[in-house]
Amino acid sequence: MADAITCAGGVLAPLDDADAVVWTAGPDSFPRDLPDSIRWVQLSSAGVESWLDAGIVDDKRTWTSAAGAYSRTVAQHTIMLLLAGVRHLPEQLKADSWRKDEFDPRVGTLDGSTVAIVGCGGIGRALIPFLHAAGAKVLAVTRSGVPVDGAALTLPADRVDEVWSNADHFVIAAPATSETAHLVDASAFARMKPSSWVVNVARGALVDTGAAVDAVKNGVIGGVAFDVTDPEPLPDQHPLWSLENAIITPHVANPASGLSTALAAHIARNVELRCAGSELVAKIDPNRGY
Repeated sequence: MADAITCAGGVLAPLDDADAVVWTAGPDSFPRDLPDSIRWVQLSSAGVESWLDAGIVDDKRTWTSAAGAYSRTVAQHTIMLLLAGVRHLPEQLKADSWRKDEFDPRVGTLDGSTVAIVGCGGIGRALIPFLHAAGAKVLAVTRSGVPVDGAALTLPADRVDEVWSNADHFVIAAPATSETAHLVDASAFARMKPSSWVVNVARGALVDTGAAVDAVKNGVIGGVAFDVTDPEPLPDQHPLWSLENAIITPHVANPASGLSTALAAHIARNVELRCAGSELVAKIDPNRGY
């Protein structure tokens, strides 16, 4: 990360002589008493719940996260999960005989479908071109409801209940806050189509896990694909592991192989903006929880 900082115009310095900190570890080892000279702290994680819960993020300085840095790789994972579900890939991977007559009537397509992205921030915006390439229309939900490029319709967060019966499939990519806990609950599942797939690549707490198990087991929806779970890690013998129409990946939508490169580019961009006196990207708002 040092090269990213210096190439972007920053100067490396001891903590007592610095006016900014780039922190690449977690909150447990973070210095609690920063010098008053530190006016900006850059974190390496996109989600900042643990930092806020620990009371580390203060209002004396600017804090930025890595939100948006990993959007493209997460979007790639998301489209993979969605297509795997719609195409009933898990069942077919387990098959040990030619079962065309059984599978063919149930295999779906994204072509002509509507996919709702709930929490259409960096990940959602990176996902939209993939969905368009597959022939899908996008319904976006954002906090403000300001139109999202590429979305046929954008709704504000307080109208999220309208999407459950107006889309074919759902991607959950919202931040985890007290307002979004169990955003997708039994009531939401009940309004979806029996063929709907729900993909969660944000935080496990956004989906009521028990309600998800019931919805899949009882055929209320087509299936779920979770890269994040509640609880996490998902325990051995949890009901989700045994469901045919549940795909679980172990929080790897943002693979370790690409972390350093993506984070370095994000840090370099913010250092350049800081040196130019411009607004930084991915500023943390403690009142919003992200």
